[in-house]
Amino acid sequence: MISENLKTFLSDEVMAKAPVSEPERQRYFIERLKGFYSAEGGAGLKSCIVTFGCQMNARDSEKLDGILSTIGFKPEEDEQSADIVLFNTCTIRENANEHLYGRLGRLKQVKRSDPDRIIGICGCMMQEADEIETIKKKYPYVDIIFGTHNFHTFPELLFKLLRKREGIMDPIPYEGSGLVADSSEDALRQEKLLRYGSGKKELDKLNRKPIVSVWTDSSNIVEELPSRRKFPFKQGINIMFGCNNFCSYCIVPYVRGREKSRRPEDIYEEIKRSAAEGVKEIMLLGQNVNSYDGGIRFPELLKNIDGITKGSGIERIRFMTSHPKDLSDELIDVMAGGERICRQFHLPMQSGSDAILKRMNRHYDKHAFMEKADKLKSAMPDISLSTDIIVGFPGETERDFEDTLDVVRYVRFDAAYTFIYSKRNGTPAASYTDQVDEALVKDRFDRLLELQNGIAHENLSRLTGTTGRVLFESISEYDDSLITGKLDSGVTVHAKGDISMIGEIHDVRLLECRGFYYIGEVIE
Repeated sequence: MISENLKTFLSDEVMAKAPVSEPERQRYFIERLKGFYSAEGGAGLKSCIVTFGCQMNARDSEKLDGILSTIGFKPEEDEQSADIVLFNTCTIRENANEHLYGRLGRLKQVKRSDPDRIIGICGCMMQEADEIETIKKKYPYVDIIFGTHNFHTFPELLFKLLRKREGIMDPIPYEGSGLVADSSEDALRQEKLLRYGSGKKELDKLNRKPIVSVWTDSSNIVEELPSRRKFPFKQGINIMFGCNNFCSYCIVPYVRGREKSRRPEDIYEEIKRSAAEGVKEIMLLGQNVNSYDGGIRFPELLKNIDGITKGSGIERIRFMTSHPKDLSDELIDVMAGGERICRQFHLPMQSGSDAILKRMNRHYDKHAFMEKADKLKSAMPDISLSTDIIVGFPGETERDFEDTLDVVRYVRFDAAYTFIYSKRNGTPAASYTDQVDEALVKDRFDRLLELQNGIAHENLSRLTGTTGRVLFESISEYDDSLITGKLDSGVTVHAKGDISMIGEIHDVRLLECRGFYYIGEVIE
């Protein structure tokens, strides 16, 4: 419990002084929380952030980590021993949801032994009302639930959670058209309990219910809150949020919202700050970077970024993800002429069947996709192409699947992220009645993997004996005499080295291809 003299940190007066505008409001709560935890003797407090899903989620987690680090928490990898645990969720496939439930279950006993420990859940999965209800019912020891559109309000929600534990119920404001879920009903419940003279036990139970704030949407992009990079030398840079494509299998537009692009000036400023902090590689992030529209289009933005990073210390520029329908000749030309733009391109195919692509609402056909791949390879013969492929989409026939294999053979991807179709409630494809038999899907999936793995190994083997530039990222988890890094193409390389080389780019001779990575030798 919080001591009487510390309640001043959580007082109504403190709440009343909070600024209205963002990000000033969240900075205010960060400073109040910093003072509170410092007064509570929080020097040894630890935080753990568990991230599921894509690079966008990884970048969001860096922001959460930055907020908690500023407040005074020390990062901790083990959620069992952390004082605050946040799960940043993904919902693109069903197994991501199941992973979360498993991790939550393992925290039940820990929470029982230490009720003041804080467990929070945020991200895409929390944009689904039924998932929130499941968590509230099966995991009532969760303390904070928030979504993708009000990610920036985490400091305020944490502050209000601490007040709620002291019996102070605050309204939880929102912006946009509405709420997926919130916990405002708890204040009404408290009022009734107090009116009818209910006991302390019932009130305490109410005070321990979670703070819930999940918005349906938001038009604002809140900048300039703290962030803590996982790798000091690599930085994800959000250039846009959301998606307008509404592929029939995909939940992303429903949980991330419609497209919002950041202003170019804000992007440039963030990149300049990153360069000043010693960043060597940046990755421009968006659900569909090709549809960026911040007053200029993506090719111009990319060209400008290549220009402003000259001499800055930033040596590599990557981006993802691209939608094939929006890949322009102009973007290919910018990539081919770029000095720091990596020769790596992720071009999600999903299927090689025209019929399935139409049913997926992808807005291109097999021929158009192969033509895009040809243009990329013609402009940049050394480019590394990767893709996404879904097997077992509703209605997929053997002929449809063979069309997918045809494209794989033709393009010869360096890497393919292959998935078995996962039904997501709320998407059009979830209502299709012609779901494919599981055994048939498994057989097709195995055949695709066998083909693609062989192609990837053949492609990679051709690099044996060549020299490439490697950005070293870590000590190898398999052999601490080796350091691990990546080529410009994204290929993993292990080489003899030491911790002093992490964050540096070195020339490496590629000696031995081992499946999907290389053993190399640093050239002094």
